[in-house]
Amino acid sequence: MSTPIDSALGEPINLSRRRFLVASAGTAVGALVLGFGVPLGSARMQAIAAERQAAGTQVSAFLEIRPDNTIRLLCPFIEGGQGTYTAMAQIVGEELDADPSTFVVDSAPPGEAYVVMENGLRITGGSMSVRMSYPTMRRLGALARAMLLQAASARLNVPVSELTTEPSHVLHVASGRSLSYGELAGLALDLAVPAIDSITLRDPSQFRWIGKPVRRLDSYDKSTGKALYTIDLQVDGMLHAAVQHAPRLGMTVGELRNEAQVKAMKGVHSVHRLPGAVAVVAERWWHAKRAVEAIQVQWQEPSSDSPLRIMPADFSSVAFRERLANEPGPGRDAEVEGDFAGTLAKAKTPVEATYHNQYVNHAQLEPPSALARFNPDGGLEIWLPNQAQDFFLADIAKRTGLDPSRITLHTPLLGGFFGRHFLYDTANPYPQAIELAKAVGRPIKLIWSREEEFLRDPLRPMAVVKFRAALDANGLPVAIEAVSATEGPTEGLAGKQGEKLDPSALEGLTDKAYAIAHRRIAQIYVKGPVMLGYWRSVGNSLNDFFYEAFLDELADKGGHDPYELRLHLLQGNARLTHLLQSVAELSGGWKRGPFTAEDGSRRARGVAMASPFGTETAVVAEVSIENGQVKVHDIWQAIDPGSIVNPAIVEAQVNGAVALGLSQALVEEAVYVDGKPRARNYDLYPILPPARMARVHVKVIESGAKMGGIGEPPLPAVAPAVANAVSRLTGQRIRSMPFSSYTFSQPT
Repeated sequence: MSTPIDSALGEPINLSRRRFLVASAGTAVGALVLGFGVPLGSARMQAIAAERQAAGTQVSAFLEIRPDNTIRLLCPFIEGGQGTYTAMAQIVGEELDADPSTFVVDSAPPGEAYVVMENGLRITGGSMSVRMSYPTMRRLGALARAMLLQAASARLNVPVSELTTEPSHVLHVASGRSLSYGELAGLALDLAVPAIDSITLRDPSQFRWIGKPVRRLDSYDKSTGKALYTIDLQVDGMLHAAVQHAPRLGMTVGELRNEAQVKAMKGVHSVHRLPGAVAVVAERWWHAKRAVEAIQVQWQEPSSDSPLRIMPADFSSVAFRERLANEPGPGRDAEVEGDFAGTLAKAKTPVEATYHNQYVNHAQLEPPSALARFNPDGGLEIWLPNQAQDFFLADIAKRTGLDPSRITLHTPLLGGFFGRHFLYDTANPYPQAIELAKAVGRPIKLIWSREEEFLRDPLRPMAVVKFRAALDANGLPVAIEAVSATEGPTEGLAGKQGEKLDPSALEGLTDKAYAIAHRRIAQIYVKGPVMLGYWRSVGNSLNDFFYEAFLDELADKGGHDPYELRLHLLQGNARLTHLLQSVAELSGGWKRGPFTAEDGSRRARGVAMASPFGTETAVVAEVSIENGQVKVHDIWQAIDPGSIVNPAIVEAQVNGAVALGLSQALVEEAVYVDGKPRARNYDLYPILPPARMARVHVKVIESGAKMGGIGEPPLPAVAPAVANAVSRLTGQRIRSMPFSSYTFSQPT
């Protein structure tokens, strides 16, 4: 069911969370509007001094403290199910001394004020949101608390030094007086924000909420159907649109053979030609979808000098993999240590193996959509799922020629993302929605059908990696080389290889912690016609599979247990040694097998490690073979992100990442034949069914290292742990994904 949006404010009318304008009906009387206020007082003046202030000091940009003690926080990051809204409320609430349950959290608009990450970016991705904004968001809460203490000092006529706080209240213990934050909001509004160096953050030993399993703030609305996504929204006078894309990238619209008949179909408003697509605008989306699917388009092949990305008519993902496997060249060095070539030449035991992975879709539940409205003043208002508000705003301004100040970008909740909602050429619906809204003079909500999404989804890259290694007289690896023939996702977006190698192409192969003295990691750049995108854990999702599975090969070749070999190669690394021992302990003690389980099935276990996005992980998997396919019974994962904010969210993220890690390892594959994807829906693109989901056991280790990410790190070690278990159980070496491409004999 769509939700109406107030035509004046552009927000859902059944919500109290509106744009906060000073003295507007949407702002509570007496509230400390640390929000979008007209710059009238000292706190409000921060909004016009963004460039001169350190990140996170503009309290007015983020917070509104209301008379009823509820707090509205504008979050710099997007909530897509990963728990960011709750984590930000915990972090800010900890230093503000306000229970996170009293927070109402919304996505912040584009703007310099909301760039709070250490690296100066503002994106929701790379597991960066919490770990790279943690100190800044704590400081934000502390600054707001200091302002409330100043206000209470003035109201009670006592020194600030005599005041303290309890959740959402300032206390003067000596006199027994207290004031709620809501009571102080109006007075605090016009106070100067304290200097940063005057703020002392809480000692972790005093934390009330950070490190505790605080209940998710978004769970209730999502569970009751109140949560709003772009697909749910509607505005006055809105029309709906659906599209039919060209079957291959680069093709253009020719003759529409039955345009008149389509225009006469029920509910149809108009038919439109778009770059590489046709669209139908109608009163209802179902009418638009049926009509656009009925259009008979004479698609025209691209010219040889076309500036567009072109998909050849004979493109095959299988043939492209063969091309990668046979691509010549030594590759471009990304990491060189010691003397690999010399060590290999003198090696007692050389080992070689070639690995590859498959293309995979994002296949997120929420189909792409966008709602665009041109206002009477010529400004544009647009709602769309995205992971980088400022990047999207800049792109919209470039496409429309409008000044960014005349564009209002709303970012609703995301129905899953995993890297899908970045700026991908030809893979986002908002340029089409904008063009259609301008053409018809009415607001347009465009939704891509599932079939159109599978046709235009940017894929995770494919790679073929050739390994060479040397074992010494004791069977221990002393040299390793990995040369990957691939195109990284960042290179794919740029359309070329840059002066520097794309880190996302090789992460998971580079910077390994194992003590192998002689190393060479390189890339052979091979540009393909497929639109590439970032996928959960990016390069680690494939490269850790390659490396960790090959490491098991080296263990077997050298006559070593793979768990013991990893311990040997991690000597001197206390953190990773403890992590590996912890996952073994979590699994009841390391046992490789094969062994017979209580149900009589033959099983084995595999182990793997990964170090993505500042976090260390170790996984043990237990598998059997059922009807010729892999059955994963249990996944044990020990994860060390240094420190955490919410253990319940961490555990949920591990479970979700394991599910996706198993899905891409066991069954997922995007296959291209004749330049087109074979799968246009879930019927031909299988995802892991509940019956094949493993039991997941999680141990979180807080080593005290610098905080790492959570959303993506639990995925990469899953596939190699499973592959290593299967190889042990069946004697068949697993060197590619998905494992469904293999047929396994029942072990005896």
